[in-house]
Amino acid sequence: MSQADFGRAILLFVAFLFSICFHEFAHAWMALRRGDNTAQMMGRLTLNPVAHADLLGTIILPLIGMLGFAVFGWAKPVPVNPRNLHNPKNDMFWVAAAGPGSNLILAFLGVFFLAITYQLQLQVSAVYMFLEGFIYINLILCFFNLIPLHPLDGGKIFARFLPDSINQKLEEMQSYSMIILLFLLLAGGGKYLLVPVLATRNLMMQIVQLFIP
Repeated sequence: MSQADFGRAILLFVAFLFSICFHEFAHAWMALRRGDNTAQMMGRLTLNPVAHADLLGTIILPLIGMLGFAVFGWAKPVPVNPRNLHNPKNDMFWVAAAGPGSNLILAFLGVFFLAITYQLQLQVSAVYMFLEGFIYINLILCFFNLIPLHPLDGGKIFARFLPDSINQKLEEMQSYSMIILLFLLLAGGGKYLLVPVLATRNLMMQIVQLFIP
C-alpha cells in the first residue's frame, strides 16, 4: 500500500468513526428528549468514540476494510427502555429515525462544504477525499439503516405502522433477518444501496449550488 493510499484509508476511517458515533449519539439524544435517560446514565450521550466503539464492528472490520477502501462496520447499539418513553410506540419511531436522520444531516453538511471547496478552488486533495468519503459513508449509513428489518433502525421505524402482534413476530425473527440481509449483501445486493446514495448526493449538490453559484 502506497503512502497516498494509506492516507486515504485513514481519512475514510476517521470519517466513518465520527459518523457512526454521531449516529449513536443521535439515538441517545432523542431517547432523552422522549423521556428515557438510560443511554445518558450509561454514558452514551456523548461523541466520545470510546463510549460507542465495538471492538469488532468499530475497530477491526473497518481497519481491515481500509485495505480495500470499503469501510464497513457498526457501533454498540444505544440502550433504550421503552417503559420510560412517554408514548412507547410513537417515541421509538423517533428514536430509531434519529440515527439515519443524523447521517442525512451530516451528508448534507459534507456536500455544503464540498461545494465551498469547489467554489474557492482549493487545491488540497486530502480535503476533497475526506469530504467525498464523509458524504458517501453517511448516506450509506442512512439508507442501510433504513432497510425495514430488525434489528436495524428501519425495522423499528416500520414498526410504528404495524400491529403490535405482527411487530412482535418480526422482532422474534430478527436473527433470521440478519442472516438474510448478510446473504443479500454477500450476493452483491449492496450495489442497489448505491442507487439512493448517488441520487441523494447529486440532489443535495444541486440544492447547495442554488445558494453557492
